[in-house]
Amino acid sequence: MTVVDRLNAAKDAIALRARDCGRDPADVTLVCVTKTFPAEAVVPLLETGHRVYGENKVQEARAKWTELRQRFSGVELHLIGPLQSNKTREAVETFDVIESVDRPKIAEALAGEMRRQGKRPRLFVQVNTGSEPQKAGVLPQEADAFIAECRQSHGLEIAGLMCVPPVGEQASPHFALLAEIAARNGVTQLSMGMSSDYELAIQLGATHVRIGSAIMGERDYSKP
Repeated sequence: MTVVDRLNAAKDAIALRARDCGRDPADVTLVCVTKTFPAEAVVPLLETGHRVYGENKVQEARAKWTELRQRFSGVELHLIGPLQSNKTREAVETFDVIESVDRPKIAEALAGEMRRQGKRPRLFVQVNTGSEPQKAGVLPQEADAFIAECRQSHGLEIAGLMCVPPVGEQASPHFALLAEIAARNGVTQLSMGMSSDYELAIQLGATHVRIGSAIMGERDYSKP
């Protein structure tokens, strides 16, 4: 199968699962994760008309997407990896959606940059649903207070929540927890589910699924 075949297969699977759950397939956005892949690997997908992509690193995204956006209009770029405070300016310049808002320092920096640049990328709070010490994200028991701080102290509109369940655990409790946090905080968008579990995420309310290897193929992390 080509990369375009795999993209179409993923879209078909998303639509089927959404309909099976009584949902409108149009309510689930496929974020194609293109981290580590070069620009030329993405071109066939762009040529099909797909426009929503995810990247983990600010600098990689800037290098890859500046020229691609000149060739293909309407791209929506999501930052799905951790954001360092010293990359906030570039992140606001580059991304349409920042899914990894996870601590007060980042919220404050984003608020300042958004005012300076006059840009308002959509913001998702990342929740560390498994309370893993090595993983980014606000702890579940601190999520309500952090969302309130983003809104009240920094004037940020929180569009959604994002999570990455622990490897080796059942994903469904983590997706359900994220949905509960979103519901009680009046947040309507949920970025959850990746190549191995996106169909389950759709069943539990995902509005965005982040699919990389199932479309792009396996990554070579030995490359710089």
